[in-house]
Amino acid sequence: MNEAEMLENACADAWPALTDQPLGQWRLRAAAGFTGRANGALAIGDPGTGVPRALKHACEFAHVHGIQPVAQVLDGSATERAVAAAGWVHHEGHQAGYEVSVLLGPAEQPGATGSGVGGVSVAETPCAPWWELVAGTASPGRAQRHVLAGGTAPVGFATARVGTETVGAARGTVVGSLLHVARLTVVATHRRRGLGTVLMNGLGRWAARYGATRCVLQVEANNTAALALYRGLGFTEHHRYRYWVPAKA
Repeated sequence: MNEAEMLENACADAWPALTDQPLGQWRLRAAAGFTGRANGALAIGDPGTGVPRALKHACEFAHVHGIQPVAQVLDGSATERAVAAAGWVHHEGHQAGYEVSVLLGPAEQPGATGSGVGGVSVAETPCAPWWELVAGTASPGRAQRHVLAGGTAPVGFATARVGTETVGAARGTVVGSLLHVARLTVVATHRRRGLGTVLMNGLGRWAARYGATRCVLQVEANNTAALALYRGLGFTEHHRYRYWVPAKA
C-alpha cells in the first residue's frame, strides 16, 4: 500500500461511517447520506474481485443502505482508469465538487494568534455552539453524531471566542501520528482575522498530546479560499481523489 492509499485509509478512520464494510482492500461506507466521505466506496487497493464486479457490489451496498452509488478514487490511479472503463463518470452533481485536494503540513503553527480572540479551547465533547457552527444544528441526528463525534480515535472539538460569542469551530482527529482536521468554520463577520490559523494551532497543541506530528486535510479543489489559507500555513498537496458515479442510462 503506497502513502496516498495509507493516508486515505487514515482519513476514513478519522471520519467514521455508521457502516464500514470491507471488500478486499476497498471499504463500502454508509452514514444515512451525511457527507460524501462517509457514504460510498473508498476504492483504494485491490477489491479482490476485479473492479467491474466490485463496482456492482458497491451499487448493491448503496441500494441496501438507501444512498447513491459513489466511488472515491485516487486521481490518476489504475483503479480510476478501470472505473472509467466500467462506464462510471465524474460525480458532477456533488455539492462541494467531485475533485478533492489532500494536503499535508505541520500539526501546529507555533505562536499563531488572531485579532480580538478571547479564547480558543479544545474539548473532548462537543458543546451546543460547536454543533451549531459545524453541523448547522444544536440537535444533530444519529449519523451526524457518529461521523463527527463517534469512532474509536481521539477527537478534539475546537472553538474560538470573541468576547462571549463563539465565532469559530473545527474538528480534529488523531489517527497514528496524523492529525486530521475537518469542518473548520468561522462566522462570516469574523473572517480574515486569523481565526482559522488559531483554530488549527489549538488543534495542533491538543493533538501533540496524542503523538501527532503531521496534519492532513481534505479540501475541495474549487475551494480557493481554504487552499490559500492552508498554503500559508505550510501545507502542500500530496494527491487528489475524485468521486465517480454510474452513468445514467
